[in-house]
Amino acid sequence: MARSTVSAADDPDPLWVQAANIIRAQVVDGALPASRRLPAERELCLQLGVSRVTLRKALQQLVEEGVLRSSHGRGWYVAAQQSAPEWPNTLESFTETARRKGLEPTSQVLTAVVRAASLDEAEEFGVVAGTDIFHLVRVRLLDGVPIGVDDSRVPLSLAAGLDDVDFSSSASLLAELATRGVAPVQADSMIEARGSSAEHAAPLGLAVGDPVLVMRQTLEDQSGRPVLITTITYRGDRYRLHTTFARANGHRQG
Repeated sequence: MARSTVSAADDPDPLWVQAANIIRAQVVDGALPASRRLPAERELCLQLGVSRVTLRKALQQLVEEGVLRSSHGRGWYVAAQQSAPEWPNTLESFTETARRKGLEPTSQVLTAVVRAASLDEAEEFGVVAGTDIFHLVRVRLLDGVPIGVDDSRVPLSLAAGLDDVDFSSSASLLAELATRGVAPVQADSMIEARGSSAEHAAPLGLAVGDPVLVMRQTLEDQSGRPVLITTITYRGDRYRLHTTFARANGHRQG
């Protein structure tokens, strides 16, 4: 990889943007061919003159753009072919997304109980009020850094034994559902910005009222049956959703 360094003085772009631009340019001009493994992060930091935090941010951006891919525990590779980001159309769990980005997901369980479904939950899931609901609340962390609070609910009748799983490890709720034959295929999602509540401020290291991004999703299986309802409250400074909007019947030329 050719040596280039970022400059805080000569370029108005943030350092991570400059680092991403340098790597992207080397992919485009063939200096980094498809499927080539990038040098180790320590070496890249020295070559680019940036910290590991800045480098990781640049690399993650390039993964989202389809320029690079990460391989858990093995490093970063130039993508075999340029592809569109997966965010707009791919339903991924927090764990899957983290591992795709080369990050280590962990959880701190705040609540893991079986309780009776409320009237609202019964209507949402299409079950009888009082039906057993598995209610799981976790702080989700990436590389040990708190990112969000995940509040998930599943009718226990769909996934027997879910309440026996230790979710304090890196266990994925979607993976656990899959082992029980429950396979969400789409999610109706709503995202809104709020001020942090006292309930979420402490586990996320925020002050009450600090900005958070709240994503509520109802996940449905192939038959359209709601199988999982989750509300994730992300720290506003640690989560960004990248998606694409297009006009009906519109497409990019060339």
